[in-house]
Amino acid sequence: MDGILPVYKETGMTSHDVVFKLRKILHMKKIGHAGTLDPSVDGVLPVALGKATKTIEFLQESGKIYTGEVTFGFATTTEDLDGEVVESQPLTRPFTDEEIADAMAELTGDIIQIPPMFSAVKVNGKRLYEYARAGETVERPERHATIYRFERTSDTIFDAETGTQKFTFVAEVSKGTYIRTLAVDLGKTLGVPAVMSQLTRQKAGGYDLSQAHSLADIQAMMDETGNVDAWLQPLGSAVAHYPHVAITDEQWAKVKNGIGLPKAVHEPVDEKIVITHDGDVKSVFEWREDKGQYRPFRTFSIE
Repeated sequence: MDGILPVYKETGMTSHDVVFKLRKILHMKKIGHAGTLDPSVDGVLPVALGKATKTIEFLQESGKIYTGEVTFGFATTTEDLDGEVVESQPLTRPFTDEEIADAMAELTGDIIQIPPMFSAVKVNGKRLYEYARAGETVERPERHATIYRFERTSDTIFDAETGTQKFTFVAEVSKGTYIRTLAVDLGKTLGVPAVMSQLTRQKAGGYDLSQAHSLADIQAMMDETGNVDAWLQPLGSAVAHYPHVAITDEQWAKVKNGIGLPKAVHEPVDEKIVITHDGDVKSVFEWREDKGQYRPFRTFSIE
């Protein structure tokens, strides 16, 4: 089986758990996922099978859409409900809709984020969560992100007894965005601690929740038909965001032998283009200014 299988990852399991279980269900080893989801987060996890594992880096380039819930009034080590409370500042009054909308607008567009200590980012060869578990702190690198949309989707709920206020939201973000940190930054903008109290990834790699299937459904399909072909997205869907260039038999013969393509095949020049032959996606080429031509970047098939 070759293609992309959008999986619905349930809460309580890691992304690695999904791959481990799929290898048993599908009876194949060549499987990889794009875009890790924390155990407490559910939603779309694009999984590449067979030859499609070569597309994982491209799947990770696309933006993502999340829905979730933000809670004001306290902060945790992990920026969600899994961690220990490290700060508590009960609200004496709820924020108005306008105050929240203004703060969310401030965090829309190009922003700079600092990754949480409990994250997989590497610093000096170690992941941040390894430092955090050892009780150590290190200087964390800044990361640029783009927030295309960040909007409240429910009325706010204020609990005067606990001094907390919560509401649901939708966020459309670029790759590399720390979505939990977005909730924390929203709180900072308003001057209070905050956590991401619930999170679901609605879209990733170009696939949304309506296309995703649970492990139980995948197992049932395998038991019934022996394959999941009906649910597989074609390899080419992972690079659908690049310009596609159909080449001739003569050009394909040269490309198979490692020969580049002239600028004329696609102008104006794009950083990357997808090469197709006879309707099949064959490879991704990148523009090389030093060579003055498009050169192979990632080859999927030479058949």
